Amino acid sequence: MRKDQLHSLPHLKEKRTVLRNSMTFAEEVLWQELRSWKLAGRKFRRQHSIENFIVDFYCATERLVIEVDGSVHDTPEASANDKLRDETLKNWNYTVLRFRNYEVLENITAVKNVIISYFKNSPSCF
Repeated sequence: MRKDQLHSLPHLKEKRTVLRNSMTFAEEVLWQELRSWKLAGRKFRRQHSIENFIVDFYCATERLVIEVDGSVHDTPEASANDKLRDETLKNWNYTVLRFRNYEVLENITAVKNVIISYFKNSPSCF
């Protein structure tokens, strides 16, 4: 491991694997739209670590983090943790987008259009 390594830290590998194998249904639905360069030719990774954070989805070329949140994020403690995490990632020049499970499940096209709108040299929305 490089001294300055921020991504895919070895000590988080097992945790990332567990999270990949236990994605929520909403995460699975979004992953099917993001995987294999499907969304505007961008490569996304799932359950990717940045420093000690494991994000749901990450696009390196866009420095874009996507989180899909369920009701577990509704508690005051989780909400405060999410805010701190988002601020930290933003301070490192990442863009963080958060979607609720129901948004992904009820209107995947709108979710994809929002994601695309954050791409540099964004293609037209579909």
